[in-house]
Amino acid sequence: MKSGLAAFLLWLCCLMGICGLHRFYLGRPLTGLLWLLTFGLFGIGQLIDLFLLPSMIRQENLERRIDRMEAARLR
Repeated sequence: MKSGLAAFLLWLCCLMGICGLHRFYLGRPLTGLLWLLTFGLFGIGQLIDLFLLPSMIRQENLERRIDRMEAARLR
């Protein structure tokens, strides 16, 4: 399970100029790299992510649960 607090703390790293860490944490490496290289799409994407972050966390946790259930079913 991914932690909401950890995701928000990684989002806050943008204040130090390191954008996109929250996307790497939530399993989105391509957009994480894009955010990292463009400073969070020039700050606009980073700001939008502040509002999208709760749904991104829910989606990642749901995908992990489904993967675990499928793996248990195959055993």
